[in-house]
Amino acid sequence: MALDELRDLLNRHARPDLRTPIEDVLIFKAEQPRPPTPTTYGKVMAVVAQGTKRFALGDHLYEYREGQYLVASVDLPVTAHFVKASPDLPGLGVGLTLHPTAIAEVLLQVSPGDLPDLGDDAPFGLAVSDASAELLDAVVRLLRLLDRPSDITVLAPLVKREILWRLITSDQGGIVRQFGLPDSRLSHMARAVQWIRDHYAQPFRVEEVAKLAGMSVSAFHRNFHAATAMSPIQFQKQIRLQQARLQLAAAPGDIAAVSRRVGYDSPSQFSREYRRQFGVPPSWDAMRLTPARDRDGSAGTVV
Repeated sequence: MALDELRDLLNRHARPDLRTPIEDVLIFKAEQPRPPTPTTYGKVMAVVAQGTKRFALGDHLYEYREGQYLVASVDLPVTAHFVKASPDLPGLGVGLTLHPTAIAEVLLQVSPGDLPDLGDDAPFGLAVSDASAELLDAVVRLLRLLDRPSDITVLAPLVKREILWRLITSDQGGIVRQFGLPDSRLSHMARAVQWIRDHYAQPFRVEEVAKLAGMSVSAFHRNFHAATAMSPIQFQKQIRLQQARLQLAAAPGDIAAVSRRVGYDSPSQFSREYRRQFGVPPSWDAMRLTPARDRDGSAGTVV
């Protein structure tokens, strides 16, 4: 079974820093349950080989379990964790970063008539589906290269290309194709999302970002919510609070300064929104975060 071999490969090659010798490939292994952790699902395809991963995006709660895959085509702030994990039965997953140019190169080789119409619905930036046998087989063959490092340079790009093709022709092929088309609505949303992420500490007018995306304000609101499950202002707040949590882990005694750095004029408003998001005041969370960060050296994962 492909899943059995995938579990074995992930178990043997998992590292604390998540990285592998194959560019853009990360392996995640959770050997104990942890509280939901704020992180970012960037532009990635991720497969769960063992366990169940649960994550919240805005007001939506999602799960994907062994044998399922996730596609995220914009940088989305989520809170995620493996539901159960132990040394005997760890949560195991693998992630592959997706690049629009690589997807576009595959699409250029395909006749438009060989792919279904993208439709008129506003594209969502994240989806979960069952992995096909062909997709799992390609992922396993990519990870087998970790046992033969001398093959990685030549063969990894070929297998990655096959994985992209399996995604393009999968249930979530519409999302992947939109991500690879520079003039698609999802690509416009990805640029707007990136602008907000890069300028999260600054106030902005939605009209300005809508213009950046080349849309009317009403169309921008509709497409942005479809892609991220949030309004642009809600999205910015999520990014601010995530960044604040990361900064508090590094400097737990500097709450007022952190609130200013992430864009809050009012420390009391920052504390209220932080507590609403994470369940505890920032001062308490800072003390709780510091030892956790020291233990594993990371603040989140894309897998």
